[in-house]
Amino acid sequence: MPQCMTSIGIDLGSRTAKYVILNQSGLVAFQVMDGGVHPLEKLRRALEKEGIMKAAGRPGIVATGYGRHLARKDLADQTITEIKAFALGAHYLYPDVRMVIDIGGQDTKVIALDGNGSFDNFGINDRCAAGTGRFLEIMAHSFEIDIGQFGAFALTAGGLIKVTSMCTVFAESEVISLLAKGEDPQSIALGVHQSVVERIETMINRLGRRRPILFAGGGALNPCLVKLLEDRLGGNLIVPENPQIIGALGAAVYALKQESGVRSREPEARSQESGESDQWPVISGQ
Repeated sequence: MPQCMTSIGIDLGSRTAKYVILNQSGLVAFQVMDGGVHPLEKLRRALEKEGIMKAAGRPGIVATGYGRHLARKDLADQTITEIKAFALGAHYLYPDVRMVIDIGGQDTKVIALDGNGSFDNFGINDRCAAGTGRFLEIMAHSFEIDIGQFGAFALTAGGLIKVTSMCTVFAESEVISLLAKGEDPQSIALGVHQSVVERIETMINRLGRRRPILFAGGGALNPCLVKLLEDRLGGNLIVPENPQIIGALGAAVYALKQESGVRSREPEARSQESGESDQWPVISGQ
C-alpha cells in the first residue's frame, strides 16, 4: 500500500459489490464483483488481498449503496447516501458534469449537480423495478439472452415495436405475447429499451436538463441505452471507462476528505503531509 494518505470507498449494491482505493494522486485500485448471498464477506476478502484489513491503522472506509448499513456494522467507518456518492464520484472525474444518470439493479436515479459538484436536486425510482437494471435483466431472460448482450441484440433491430407496460410483470407478459405472435424479437427488444429511456427522459425533464450529463452504473455498459438516450437528449453522454465504480469512488472521495480533515487538525501530521494538499481536487460536500 502507498504511504501517502489513502481511503477506501465501498458500494454494496443489490447485484454487485464494488470497492475503490484512492489516494491523493488518484485511483490506486478497484474491483467490481457479483454480490451473491454474502457480498460483505466477498468485499472483506478482496480488501484483505489488498493488504487493507491487516495493516495497522488501516485507511478510513466509507460505504454507500443498497447495503451500506450492513457494511456499517463491522466493515465501514461511515456511510453516505448513493445520491451524495454519485455526485462526488462524477465530479471527481469530470468537474464540469451537471447531471448524472444511474441505472442500478434496484433503482434508477437522475441527479442534478451545481457548479461545485454538490447535488441540488434528484429524482429516483425506487418503488418498483420498472426502468431498473432488474427490469432489463428480466426482459433479457424472456429473449433467452444474457443481459450483457441484450443491448447489442436490440441495436440490430430493423424497426421498433413499442412495449407499453412498464410494470415488470406486465411488460414480461407483453413481451412473451409479442414473441408468441411471431413479431421480430430485435424490434421488441428495442421497444423494451425505448420504454426505459422514455422513463429516464421524464425524470430528467422534471429536474430541468443540464449538461454535460454523465451516465453511470451498470446500465451505462448497455450500448442501446447509450444510443437511445443520446438520440432523445440530443447530445453525447459522458460514459466513464468504468461506470460501475462511480458510487464507490464517491465514497472514497468522501473518506479521503474526512481523513484530510482529521490530519489537518493534527499539527505534526500536517507538517509531514505538507505539499500533498495541493494535489487534492476541490470538492464541495453536502
